[in-house]
Amino acid sequence: MQPDFAKKILNENQIIWNKIAQDFSGTRHYNWPELLPLAQYIKDDMHVLDLGCGNGRLYRLMKNKKTEYVGLDSSKKLIKIAKQKYPKAKFLVADALKLPFQSGSFDIIYSIAVFHTIPSQKLRLKFLKEARRTLKKDGLLILTVWNLWQKRYLKLIAKYSLLKLLGKSKLDWGDLYIPWQNQEQRYYHAFRKKELKKLLQKAGFRMQTIK
Repeated sequence: MQPDFAKKILNENQIIWNKIAQDFSGTRHYNWPELLPLAQYIKDDMHVLDLGCGNGRLYRLMKNKKTEYVGLDSSKKLIKIAKQKYPKAKFLVADALKLPFQSGSFDIIYSIAVFHTIPSQKLRLKFLKEARRTLKKDGLLILTVWNLWQKRYLKLIAKYSLLKLLGKSKLDWGDLYIPWQNQEQRYYHAFRKKELKKLLQKAGFRMQTIK
């Protein structure tokens, strides 16, 4: 993907997330059951970064811990909602590709359902390298992406793959747009495990597990 086009997608996504922030937050009132086990990695006195925090719901996992939590998102409106919901937590509007933290600042970085919204392999690698930079030497990155290789999205994947094959799309293979409530078109990348593992290793991470 051309750098200018990737930047254009980033800018469009930021506009869209601000536009749908209130409705999107309404679908994220609590942490889904599959997120609850992530609390086991949090210990007292840890510095935790919630990278792409949205409305801040992951902060609930920290409520019984003595941690230094920071939630970061590029959407001003989502951060505004997060501050209203969790006034005791620290939230920032910032760019995940240029984190405003010193190297080695965090024990854990959570990135929940964010990475698949980053366009181009170059920017995805930059995202991971920034996370690696701001982690402590033995820090832990917990990252999740949507599994888009399921029946409900296969037609969209096929559509954009065909457009790519015909030379009518500037997107990369595996890229697609998914509508929010049949309105706003949001960019996503459909990862395969092998691709995700290779990117993480290239960014300097040692894999503990991938599911």
